[in-house]
Amino acid sequence: MESRLTDLEIRYAHQEATLESLSETVLQQQRLLQTLSEELRRLREQLRSLSPGEAEAAADETPPHY
Repeated sequence: MESRLTDLEIRYAHQEATLESLSETVLQQQRLLQTLSEELRRLREQLRSLSPGEAEAAADETPPHY
């Protein structure tokens, strides 16, 4: 009986550590998602602020890696 209880306590400790790790991962992903969403919002605002001629020129511009 004592050995079963010890095994259960060990399993519980491992599960608790895993859950904490997963929670931290989810929190990091949420922060990244918020950052990327904000950056996308800013880029959309910049694109809307361009005049029609500037927007076409920006769309036709060759990316720097070419």
